[in-house]
Amino acid sequence: MKAIFVATNFSETSDNAVLYSASLAQLFQAKLVLFNSFKLPVHAANTWLTVEAMEKLIEKNRAKLKEQAEDLSKAFKIQVEYDCQYIDWEREVDTLMNNHGARLLVMGMSAKSMEQNLLGNPTTTLISMKKFPVLAVPIGAKFKGIDKILFACDLMQAIPLRTLARLKEIAEQLKSQVTMFYVEKKVNELQAENPIFEHIEKGLENVVHVYKKVNSDTVIKEIEKEILESDSDLLVMIPKKYGFWESIVHKSKTRVMASGLNIPLLSIPVD
Repeated sequence: MKAIFVATNFSETSDNAVLYSASLAQLFQAKLVLFNSFKLPVHAANTWLTVEAMEKLIEKNRAKLKEQAEDLSKAFKIQVEYDCQYIDWEREVDTLMNNHGARLLVMGMSAKSMEQNLLGNPTTTLISMKKFPVLAVPIGAKFKGIDKILFACDLMQAIPLRTLARLKEIAEQLKSQVTMFYVEKKVNELQAENPIFEHIEKGLENVVHVYKKVNSDTVIKEIEKEILESDSDLLVMIPKKYGFWESIVHKSKTRVMASGLNIPLLSIPVD
């Protein structure tokens, strides 16, 4: 992994995500890139500011990033870069990540709330829109290694080899066991000779993995239950995209899970 890109606004949630990212960068021997999208305070936005005044405000944030980057570099013995710009970063994140050679975006995840469930938040928005992996780190998640990965997926649908390759790369570097977890409404066991298994076996070759299937019509609750029972360290899901009107009726399970977990959620998109 070349670089890990982590967004921060200096909040407690962001700071926790930064520390989690630093641990991952250390483990993956990757560069860590801290990014802050500068936004004007409300009182400043309602006044006329000179270019010089604007630059001073941005420099203040850059100074915070610089100090944080130096502290992380010393503490974790990793290369840390930082960047602060006055842009709509959600629109420009693809370009930013390409410029820094990053393959993973990390963001802090706030606790679940009614507002998030209805409207989403920057992290869940990026999960549903982007073509790169997004790691959502909740405030309570502390890095203690990742021994167990829970991959919540639909085994009745094809999982792209490229998605499995990304999962394999992560699992191998973390030395993790992967559980392929599947929730189905109907009681119809997949046959052992099903080509889906051959496909997965090929994609996760040399990775310790098991399969677990639960019959239920409450997918989210079953995933939450399995996280607790299996003591998983990381949840992996593939985001399903909907059009605007479809999204009003169908909530993305990945998005819902991302707004209320106690372990990080890695979203690996289908390219």
